[in-house]
Amino acid sequence: MKSDPFCRHLDHVEPVPCPCGASIRIITKADDLGFNLHITLIRDSTRHYHRDCTEVYTILEGTGKISLDDKIEEVSPGSVVVIPPMVRHRLWSVFPDEPVRVHIVGIPAWQPLDEHFD
Repeated sequence: MKSDPFCRHLDHVEPVPCPCGASIRIITKADDLGFNLHITLIRDSTRHYHRDCTEVYTILEGTGKISLDDKIEEVSPGSVVVIPPMVRHRLWSVFPDEPVRVHIVGIPAWQPLDEHFD
């Protein structure tokens, strides 16, 4: 099924609270495109994992650290992090007053039932 082209603007989508902070969910599962696109502001997220969704984080602004299972990586603008299913992950800002702004793509599209906490 071919979808029609569309354009959405960040300032027309209301942010929603999530375990990572505040998320602007521009493209969601409801769009039926097979992926999601969120812009999320993260000060300190809650460690979690997904059973089905692979996430790709691109850091747009801010400096932080991300734990991927037991490994910790530093991230800054231009960093790209691929998080396969079942990898426990958590991102936090090294400057608590300055959130990390993250472009997140999920494949297949993220859904609330695929967010798991230990």
